[in-house]
Amino acid sequence: MKIGDKLPQVTFKTRVRDESIGGPNPFRWQDVTTADYFAGKRVVLFSLPGAFTPTCSTYQLPGFEKGFDQMQDLGIDATYCMSVNDSFVMNKWAQAQELQNVTVIPDGSGEFTEKAGMLVRKDNLGFGARSWRYAAIVNDGVIEAWFEEPGREDNCEDDPYGATSPESVLEWLRTAHVVAEPA
Repeated sequence: MKIGDKLPQVTFKTRVRDESIGGPNPFRWQDVTTADYFAGKRVVLFSLPGAFTPTCSTYQLPGFEKGFDQMQDLGIDATYCMSVNDSFVMNKWAQAQELQNVTVIPDGSGEFTEKAGMLVRKDNLGFGARSWRYAAIVNDGVIEAWFEEPGREDNCEDDPYGATSPESVLEWLRTAHVVAEPA
């Protein structure tokens, strides 16, 4: 993916709370499309190797959660965290992280990630197919800015983290905001 590209069009299989179901597990399946998430909005999208993994749970997701208000002040409508995990896992991770500002998107089959060219093998860690770490500013479904960790390859021995940090994205937003303001 690169600046100016349109996001892949896919349908995500999500689980949403529905109290009308009742019982101990009041959730139902709901299909949500790329357009549902991105049309008419300027958002931060970041993708990472997996829910509940150390860097993702300790730094990246909490950092975007904490930085949401600053990003919103710089013209961001929503922040989305995507991972090649199913909706059950993503929902539990969101709950465990006590998310209020970041919406998780389950790319359980990796369809979006593959179409974006970011699907890598992590068999060396027993993960199978996962997302390479990336982030983007997306405006109405079109990539405005792209951040990708260096060294993308299957079975990478490292888990680079820095280019896709919330601090890097926030720095880009601040710079873009200053440039966009009238003199």
